[in-house]
Amino acid sequence: MTERERFCKTLRRESVPGLVPTFELEFYLTMEALGRVHPSQRGYRQWKQMSERERELHLRDEAEVFVAFARKYHHSAIHVNGTHGGADGKIRVLEHIRAIAGDEFALLVYCDPTFSIPSGGYMMEFTERLYEDGEGLHEEAKRNTENVLRETEKIAATGLVDGVCMCSDYCFNANPFFSRDMFAEFIAPYLRQSIEACHAMGLLCIKHTDGNIMPIIDQMVACGPDALHSLDPQGEVDLAQVSRDWGDQVALCGNVNCALLQTGTQAECEADIRRALHDGMARGRGYVFCTSNCAYTGLALERYECMNRIWREEGSYGA
Repeated sequence: MTERERFCKTLRRESVPGLVPTFELEFYLTMEALGRVHPSQRGYRQWKQMSERERELHLRDEAEVFVAFARKYHHSAIHVNGTHGGADGKIRVLEHIRAIAGDEFALLVYCDPTFSIPSGGYMMEFTERLYEDGEGLHEEAKRNTENVLRETEKIAATGLVDGVCMCSDYCFNANPFFSRDMFAEFIAPYLRQSIEACHAMGLLCIKHTDGNIMPIIDQMVACGPDALHSLDPQGEVDLAQVSRDWGDQVALCGNVNCALLQTGTQAECEADIRRALHDGMARGRGYVFCTSNCAYTGLALERYECMNRIWREEGSYGA
């Protein structure tokens, strides 16, 4: 069974032998781990100046970076994001990854048209619109959904991808930005529509949001994602509880506390890694081991490698 197969079976909540699948929504530590720049951190000004031949070489190099860190840390899937050249460029990167690695990894792309927490400069205006311009927001949500799904369909038609990562953030650490009623009106219909459309394309769906999802987790699960990510312990999300309450309806990804990886003692870090691994594996299926956000720039590589080592030593379901 390939890692691609094991990952997809896990998102379908089927049992797999051996190590719990692992991946990262984003792995930005490529300079520290490989001595190579992550695709998302390469300049768009340079891209515009490249010849077509240079662009093709650049896209292949991006693909090589994705494969290199996935192999180094035994990931089962790669989220192809931050690449150059729009949908066509992403397709070329996917083609290069398949040429290099075949069916070794599940391949994922970004797809999420739903509203997220607005940036600080736009937050007051957006909040006013939630109360005063509901019709306008629905029209905007419909346009966003049509545009994002059109691009996703173009990529899905190539047969290169296995699923999507839906990455709009809805929650702060203390609570969701959207009330339950607002989520039900402005988010859930378009999230459900997008998930159903992706399923019709043959794609699995991982829904990501940081923060405290507990007040809206029932609505999120009802929209039909195959998995929830990142189950943020900084948002008081208890993986054991979520597994008990929702693990028969949705696969779970994450929960290793990024704050402890960043600033905790070595003992605290290792204890939390083991806690997440134990809680996630308790059901015996339907869990992907990873951080509660991503391997972000500034995180000590040694801490990520400690997490990866403990997973390899202790994260097996057995034969």
